[in-house]
Amino acid sequence: MIGTGYVGLVSGACFSEFGIEVTCVDSNAEKIAQMNDGKIPIYEPGLEDLVANNMAAGRLDFTTDLTSAVAVADAVFIAVGTPSRRGDGHADLSYVFAASKEIASAMDGYTVVVTKSTVPVGTGREVERIIREARPDAEFDVVSNPEFLREGSAIEDFMRPDRVVIGVGNEQASDLMQRIYRPLHLIQTPILFTSLETAELVKYATNAFLATKITFINEVADLCEMVGGNVHDVARGMGLDGRIGGKFLHPGPGYGGSCFPKDTLALVRTAQTVGAEMKIVESVVDVNANRKKAMAQRVVAACQGSVVGKTIALLGVTFKPNTDDMRESPSLDIVPALQKAGATVKAYDPAGMDDARTMLSDVQWCEDTYEVLDDADALVIVTEWNEFRSLDLERVRSLLKEPVIVDLRNIYDPEIMAEAGFRYSSIGRPDRVNAAESGRKAG
Repeated sequence: MIGTGYVGLVSGACFSEFGIEVTCVDSNAEKIAQMNDGKIPIYEPGLEDLVANNMAAGRLDFTTDLTSAVAVADAVFIAVGTPSRRGDGHADLSYVFAASKEIASAMDGYTVVVTKSTVPVGTGREVERIIREARPDAEFDVVSNPEFLREGSAIEDFMRPDRVVIGVGNEQASDLMQRIYRPLHLIQTPILFTSLETAELVKYATNAFLATKITFINEVADLCEMVGGNVHDVARGMGLDGRIGGKFLHPGPGYGGSCFPKDTLALVRTAQTVGAEMKIVESVVDVNANRKKAMAQRVVAACQGSVVGKTIALLGVTFKPNTDDMRESPSLDIVPALQKAGATVKAYDPAGMDDARTMLSDVQWCEDTYEVLDDADALVIVTEWNEFRSLDLERVRSLLKEPVIVDLRNIYDPEIMAEAGFRYSSIGRPDRVNAAESGRKAG
């Protein structure tokens, strides 16, 4: 497994749990040393124990020696980063291509080279060309095997996936991939064998569609606020239609993370390169970017039009719960905008503050949920960590200077918050539900 980032580390650990001997390779010697000492560089529930158990069993190890690891491998997975390239938004494939050259020089005997990284259509063919050019004599095949791991539930996603997608060109490579994924075949996981190009596109199309669902319900939430509707009832009414489904119809401050922002943009750029229109995805990218920037204004409005000289408390800064990932998090737009508007910002997050400190300046970082509330003029819920779902409302009320809560994740009931004495603002819902709605909920 070349690369020990989120995808490489989780995938390597899970493959070793299948009983496969896995070596994870990374050029960062300090990182490899930490993992050999049992220190996991990312936050993912269950991952630390999974790594420790399989290291103890002798099925999982970590090294910087790519040559030795590749030489004895039947399959080599490329799981390096493909961030958005600065300036144009295309996926930066330099790490993928560099890994391909190193793999070419190290292969010994027939090897299947698998792109696990999220890559644009045509990348597998280019990897094949790079290896063939470097090693005309080599026996190898290139396979596309995109990942569909959600941060915070990645191990379960790997062990019990909705499907496995494998882009492969011949029977020998197909047979090896079937052996690798045999444990999932035994539990009747759908495994789709298709072409290289199709497998690469499945990943981008999937993420673009999910990002579109999120963006659509966010726009519906804005409409609900204007006409007095309840976005949760709208989403439920939509989701009960089997053709639509309820997943990803959750209103909020906009999507972030390591996948949706870069993958939607990369898909747009790929389409533009070949002359295909992706106007829906282009709109999704623009609407989401503008939404994140607009969230701070909701806080200003809740504070009666001004936050000058006020202290705003943020609960959560990561883009979602159960991860320490700060990439493209809405908080990266919200915090600077509040500061520019004249506010002092305090914040607490259960896992993301170390990285957040390097990305956000002049923030007062607190040690727990209630410390951040002390003497603040308003509370903003940015990330829906479970520990924020059952706050002691009386204690919250006593700590805040003003009873103002802006809930960007809709984790509380407007009626309950109003009864508790809060000026409560959420996304796409009336500030206080009407009697008919309350009666329906009780029934």
